[in-house]
Amino acid sequence: MNQDEFQKLVQENPRPLMVDLWAPWCAPCRMMAPAFHQASETYAGQVDVLKINADESPEVLRALGVMSIPTLVGFAGGKEVLRRSGVQSLEVLELLFDALAHQRAPGILPLAPVDRILRTGVGVVFLALGWINRDILPLGLILLGVGAAALFSAIYDRCPIYRAVAPRVKAFFSRSKQA
Repeated sequence: MNQDEFQKLVQENPRPLMVDLWAPWCAPCRMMAPAFHQASETYAGQVDVLKINADESPEVLRALGVMSIPTLVGFAGGKEVLRRSGVQSLEVLELLFDALAHQRAPGILPLAPVDRILRTGVGVVFLALGWINRDILPLGLILLGVGAAALFSAIYDRCPIYRAVAPRVKAFFSRSKQA
């Protein structure tokens, strides 16, 4: 598929369109395929699906600015409304399809397990460095603060306080941008 065919399909599609950018050699793409198929079956008739092989359509990937696969891009009314890269769980895929079907933002999505593990590891390393350097006050405090922030970012999407405050903060900044 070339760029012109892709743009025409996106513009003329009557329903929201979920584009799956993948490749046959991509292990994460193959790993996500069963969950993607299940989610797309659940939303059949509400959301159309277009699978684009990255090896056969590099022009489309360049035009979309896709740097890694698998990447999911959702279009509604000819405009991009969501994007998510990397392997997604069935839960996240269903949230993405649901948001696209109802043409709204997907909200706060859970972190991928790999992201959660990496953030936790970075947080622990910085906390350890801060503890080791606790005698050097400014450096130790900064490292402890960075470690605590990294650990919090590993679990923030499960924190009830964050879930309560985040939408209000987002709404505040959205209003201030429009003003």
